[in-house]
Amino acid sequence: MTPLLVALGALAGAPLRLLADRVAVARRGPGSVLGTLVVNVAGSALLGVLLGLRNVSPAVLALVGTGFCGALTTFSTFGYDVVRLVEERALLRVAGYLLGTVLLGIAAAAAGWALARG
Repeated sequence: MTPLLVALGALAGAPLRLLADRVAVARRGPGSVLGTLVVNVAGSALLGVLLGLRNVSPAVLALVGTGFCGALTTFSTFGYDVVRLVEERALLRVAGYLLGTVLLGIAAAAAGWALARG
C-alpha cells in the first residue's frame, strides 16, 4: 500500500514542479532557476509542517511527505542549475542560488515545523 501512496503523491507533485519551471522560464526567460528555487522552498515548508504535526499517520507521511514533496522538490535540477551557472561563469548568481536555496529551504522547513507545533 505504501508504494501506491508514494506514487499517488508523486502524481500530483511532479506536474506542479514542471508547471513552476515553465512559468518561471516564461516570465524570466530561458535559464531561470526561480521555478526550482520556489518548489524547493515550498516543498521544504510543507514537509516542515507535516513533520511538525503530531500523530500524522504513516500513510499521510508516505502520500504527502515522500510522494508529493519528494516529486515536487528536486535536488537533481538544483545540482544541474549550479553546474550550468558555474559553466556560464555566473559566479554571483550561483553563489546567491546556492545560499538562497539552502538557507531559505532550511528556514521554510523550520517555520513550517514551528507553525504546526503552534
